[in-house]
Amino acid sequence: MTAPRSVLVSLEDTPWYHCVCRCVRRAFLCGEDPFSGLNFDHRRGWIVERMQQLATLFAIDVAAYVVMSNHYHIVVRIDRERALGWSIEEVLRRWTALFTGPLLVTRYLSASRVEMSQVEIAEVEALVAVYRARLHDLSWFMRTLNEHIARRANAEDGVKGRFWEGRFKSQALLDEQALLAAMAYVDLNPVRAGLAETPEASDYTSIQERVGGLPKEAGSEAGSQETVTVKDSDPNTTLATLDGERLRSEAETQVLPPAPLMPFDATAQTPWAVPFAFEDYLELVDWTGRALRADKPGYIEAREPKILVRLGIDGERFIGYSERLLKAFGTAVGAPASLVNLCARCQTKYLRGIQAARASCGSAGASIQVPRLNQA
Repeated sequence: MTAPRSVLVSLEDTPWYHCVCRCVRRAFLCGEDPFSGLNFDHRRGWIVERMQQLATLFAIDVAAYVVMSNHYHIVVRIDRERALGWSIEEVLRRWTALFTGPLLVTRYLSASRVEMSQVEIAEVEALVAVYRARLHDLSWFMRTLNEHIARRANAEDGVKGRFWEGRFKSQALLDEQALLAAMAYVDLNPVRAGLAETPEASDYTSIQERVGGLPKEAGSEAGSQETVTVKDSDPNTTLATLDGERLRSEAETQVLPPAPLMPFDATAQTPWAVPFAFEDYLELVDWTGRALRADKPGYIEAREPKILVRLGIDGERFIGYSERLLKAFGTAVGAPASLVNLCARCQTKYLRGIQAARASCGSAGASIQVPRLNQA
């Protein structure tokens, strides 16, 4: 039975998540369709653009992404503390940059606020609590992304109906090994599929974006803190709705600035940064990418990347771990101890992937046993 998202996404366990979403029937709706000969590569750019715009507004930062011909992956970090620190006005301005919002909110953000009664202000404050929660909610981030792309693609094709296969899949990343494996898995997708020779030549990937320009140093918060004001939409325009909230039109949201990818911080002291050195990660991706390609003369060097040595991770096992991330693991990815602890906290007997985690950790993981939980 499918588990509710509220169970799969627990910020008490981890703020890091790997998500994947596929086009309906796995058709080539974002790439070149070999059957019809049509090319939809431009839609891959739509996804990247919308993803970066949403990262500007949500308290959710993007660490890695890849947009393939019929699906995309994204690794994100949810920053609940940042959202809790926003003022009432900041929450409302961020929300109304995406949604039209009720008239009360419009009045509150205008000079008419002084004329509002205490009852009306209290109603606005209640809405702010809802919006604040949504602005650091992974489901709202993903559904806002997917709804926009689906409607834009359907409008281009002149059709109606589903564009995405179903709700997105998510995996909780419980530790550093899981985060590294997920990011490498995402960035190496085109190499693994034989679509690119090197990571930096992989189009629509975070690794190409990072290598294409100097990485942003960890020193300022990832995600734009600029306040964005969007004009009211045309009342005669038919807009999409999500849970009663009307999405703004594409023309209105085009003014949203894109957020940069999360920076790297080797000290692991910056909450909104990836806790590794950027140079170390590049070395790991390059090394893993060459080892993954069976049709290339590359090989696994005797000297493993120092990031693996520092974390005590066996290189060959890490390659298998990162290569089988989706197939071997279920709703959570991590070392055996991390998965066992999650089982205990969630009162779950078993999580898919524990055997794969044990195999990747060798003898260190073999001795860890899944606790037997009493049935209710």
